[in-house]
Amino acid sequence: MRLTLPTAITLFRIALIPLFVVVFYLPFSWTNIAGAAIFFVACVSDWVDGYLARSMQLESPFGAFLDPVADKLIVVVIIVLLVQANPSIYVTLPSVIIIAREISISALREWMAQIGSSATIKVSFVGKAKTMAQMWALGFMIYSDPLLGFPIFEIGLTTYYLAAILTIVSMVIYLRAAWPVITRNG
Repeated sequence: MRLTLPTAITLFRIALIPLFVVVFYLPFSWTNIAGAAIFFVACVSDWVDGYLARSMQLESPFGAFLDPVADKLIVVVIIVLLVQANPSIYVTLPSVIIIAREISISALREWMAQIGSSATIKVSFVGKAKTMAQMWALGFMIYSDPLLGFPIFEIGLTTYYLAAILTIVSMVIYLRAAWPVITRNG
């Protein structure tokens, strides 16, 4: 396996996870800003590695595997930390929905690939909108402090609920697309 620039960027994104965890728990007033900045870098690097892989024709099977793994790892780690820092039903409920969907759809994609039907469930517009809402929500919730009079955490939490709703919708879309294969191979 040859290490391409996009794959190196994906590995960098994975390496940001322990850095984020350490920063999240540091007892300083600026850690929310630093944590949000780390998360922002991770989000931008996700876009950059995909763009470079396509534009430079450096797509690889390993990169195609690693990129969504990196995305899910960083999102799940951040969700767990946010639930721990904000232990309420209001943060926990959408978090459970989002994590359950990620596990379910990942398992569905793996199973579909094993039976040769992975083309049946491609990323949809709703899935991309879910990801965008989720990234904005998590970034706001990480930052959390009011900014210019705006309640940033609450805005993030509201957006998080939008992401959870889109999560359910996108899961239904994936399941509907996969249903003929599921029932045929069940």
